[in-house]
Amino acid sequence: MRAKTLLLHGWGGSDSPHWQAWLAGEIAKDYGIVAFPLLDNPHFPTKNRWMQQVKMLLEEFKPDVVICHSLANILWFHLCEEGEIDPVKRLLLVAPPRLDLELDTIKSFFPVSIPDFLYADEAMLVTSDNDPYMTSLEADALHEELDIHRLVLENAGHINADSGFGEWPWVKEWVKG
Repeated sequence: MRAKTLLLHGWGGSDSPHWQAWLAGEIAKDYGIVAFPLLDNPHFPTKNRWMQQVKMLLEEFKPDVVICHSLANILWFHLCEEGEIDPVKRLLLVAPPRLDLELDTIKSFFPVSIPDFLYADEAMLVTSDNDPYMTSLEADALHEELDIHRLVLENAGHINADSGFGEWPWVKEWVKG
């Protein structure tokens, strides 16, 4: 049986040429099972609407693998704190912003606490050493608190299309892994 993979985008979405859009296509090309939904009002999101939508997706799609980018990591932390979701087999947290980010458009998501349990059997954190939304020191502290595997990318910015992450073979291999 193939793993069912749910991709959760951040603020503004992750349309092509973003690596999440590329990954969704790659999974589908291999006859994999993937869900890559556009979350409600991605340019002006609200935490409660996104939580409601993702809880429904988790319940109906029942993914084995969840991959979060940017604001979706913060959303996942809120879902974990609420504790009303079933654990997944594997969780990938890519480029989370700092936990107390102050941006008016997405202020309903912040601040957030680091959850005690990530609702995943296996989890991994991927950060960049020059992400404009989380310093290296903040990423180190998050990693230490989460106590999960971590990959640090050099000069990868926010690990998005703007920083050259369209095709990203590493993440495809991680999904297969």
